[in-house]
Amino acid sequence: MHFYPKQSLIVLCSSMMILTGCQSLPISQKLPPLVEQNIKNTTTSSTNQFNLQGKIGIKTPQQSGSAFFTWVQQQDQFDIELSGILGIGKTQITGELGKVELNSSRTGLISAETPEELLEIATGWQAPITYIIDWVQARPATSQAEISTDSSMRPTQFIEEGWVVDLSYKDQTNLPNRLVLKQTLESGKENRITMVIQNR
Repeated sequence: MHFYPKQSLIVLCSSMMILTGCQSLPISQKLPPLVEQNIKNTTTSSTNQFNLQGKIGIKTPQQSGSAFFTWVQQQDQFDIELSGILGIGKTQITGELGKVELNSSRTGLISAETPEELLEIATGWQAPITYIIDWVQARPATSQAEISTDSSMRPTQFIEEGWVVDLSYKDQTNLPNRLVLKQTLESGKENRITMVIQNR
C-alpha cells in the first residue's frame, strides 16, 4: 500500500441528504462547542487518520457514474483505490507535492500538478478534492465557511468556495456517513457528488 500527501486527496466526493430547519452561522461567529472543536482540529494533523470504504456517485450535465472506493489516510499521506469508476476499471491514485498520478488499465498513467487537475483530465469531473479530507471529518475546509448544525450541534451543511455540502449521520455518531456536494453552474445546472461511507 502506498501513502501520499493530503494535497493530492482523492477522487472522492461527498454525500447525500438535504437538510431542513437548521441554523446557519458564518464561521467567525460564536459556534457550538462541538463545531468549534472540529474547526480547531482542522490544523491538528493527528486527527487525519482514518480508513474509509464506500461508494461515490458523480452527476454532471455531461455524464454520470459511480465507483466503490477505499481511502486510507495517515496524517498527510493517503492511499486511494477506486473500482468501477465510469467504466475505466480499477484505478489507483498516488502523488506527492506538485505531482499527482492516476493509473488505470483504461487510461494508463496520467500525471498532473494538482489532484483537481488530474481528476478533470482523467474523467472530465470538477471537484474540490483537497477539501474532502475536512468535510468527511465534519469540519469546514476554509475560514469563510457558512455552517448549519442540527439539534445535537453536529455540522449538517457547509457552504464554501462555491460548493454546498450536506452531511447526514447514522444514529448519534459525530462523523457523517453520507455527504452530498452541489455546485451550481452558470447555466443553472449543477454538478453533484454523492459520497456514502459504509465503513470507517
